Amino acid sequence: MSIVLVHGAFVDGAGWKAVYDHLTSDGYDVLVVQQPTRTLDDDVSTTRRAIAAARHPVILVGHSYGGAVITEAGDDPKVRSLVYLAAYAPDVGESVLDLAEKPHPGEARAPLLPPADGYLTVDPAKFPTAFAADVDPSTTRFMAAAQMPWGLKAPQTKLTTAAWKGKPTSFLLMTQDHMIPPSLQHMMSKRTGGKVVEISSSHAVMLSHPQEVAAFIETAARASK
Repeated sequence: MSIVLVHGAFVDGAGWKAVYDHLTSDGYDVLVVQQPTRTLDDDVSTTRRAIAAARHPVILVGHSYGGAVITEAGDDPKVRSLVYLAAYAPDVGESVLDLAEKPHPGEARAPLLPPADGYLTVDPAKFPTAFAADVDPSTTRFMAAAQMPWGLKAPQTKLTTAAWKGKPTSFLLMTQDHMIPPSLQHMMSKRTGGKVVEISSSHAVMLSHPQEVAAFIETAARASK
């Protein structure tokens, strides 16, 4: 079984390293997608190339905005199942922005700065606590400084495919998420109809709980054989 890891907005694939190490040490073929996060179409195309390059049937994993990418790209017949980690799981005709703008009283929202030149970023001063409050501050301060700006066309584009309607899904839900409200994750995970597991973690679960994330992915892989 091959595992394809798709990162979210504002970061790159380097955040998967600890998860990658766990998975490869257990014998999995792992591909890490480095999508540009400028447009959804570009990111889906980049992910489809990784799926095509995989040596075996694929478990497709998406974190955060990466969930929208795998939702659109996951209809590939080579994909056996989808794994969502604190991720967006839009429906057909729905965008990430549509989901992000839903009201969730009493829950934190991502501290985004106003768009600049067609891109979004997280307020660097608030990034460490909003994105990864349970990760070493020296790491999160660097992540804040090294942010990848998120092109507005990525969250604004409405999906044409919802692969979770036809593929087995697993959803790891973060109860301490300050980027995607837990109640929104509850709604999205419930409608996928798949397995849902909650974990007390910040949004950056692949950094704060890499062993648990790897185990969650491996469970999905074993169920898909």
